[in-house]
Amino acid sequence: MKCATHTLPVDGYVLYRAAASSLLHQLHALSNRLPPRLGGTWLRGEPGLPALLNTGAMQAIAASYLGDEARPVRAILFDKRPSDNWALGWHQDRTIAVRERREVAGYGPWTVKQGILHVAPPFAVIEAMVTLRIHLDDTPRDNAPLLVSPGSHRLGLVAERDIAAAVSACGVMTCLAAAGDVWAYATPILHASAASSGHAHRRVLQVDYTATKLPEGLDWLGI
Repeated sequence: MKCATHTLPVDGYVLYRAAASSLLHQLHALSNRLPPRLGGTWLRGEPGLPALLNTGAMQAIAASYLGDEARPVRAILFDKRPSDNWALGWHQDRTIAVRERREVAGYGPWTVKQGILHVAPPFAVIEAMVTLRIHLDDTPRDNAPLLVSPGSHRLGLVAERDIAAAVSACGVMTCLAAAGDVWAYATPILHASAASSGHAHRRVLQVDYTATKLPEGLDWLGI
């Protein structure tokens, strides 16, 4: 069930209550197979995952903003626990995962994260994406809920030196969730999270969707 209080174009976030409840059994099984990794685990080639994210409720949510061509192009499993915990300062997501390096005007710099090639594209590519965060566990205030700055996705590319001022001007929203809830975000929104405390797990599957085709032989890595 969609929470109608907020809208993605204006606020940059929308809560879909229990939208992923039917997926929890499979997603728990997936997370139990993977060792936790500080900062999250990029998922690629996991059996059954494309079927969960390319069809059904997740694809429908993404398609409601991006059209029927919406597809998942990156998935990261975050698992905060007492032995593997971290905090994340305010930032924008500015890179995409691609299959191979090609020198294309406007794309760069290039980086490698967990062996996966990433590049910073023209910011319009980021602005044309939607990010879904699927909650595998309850996320109350003491279990590291995501913090977002409402409306900051409409500021364009925010220079690092200006992020604190942008957050101060836009304010902060704490995105509480129950297991099975899905938060949809405009991918450029400024966001942060604290370290988890008092809970065994704070697992979130973050999935980026797009309908954009990349130019000159560049190709999304996909899932």
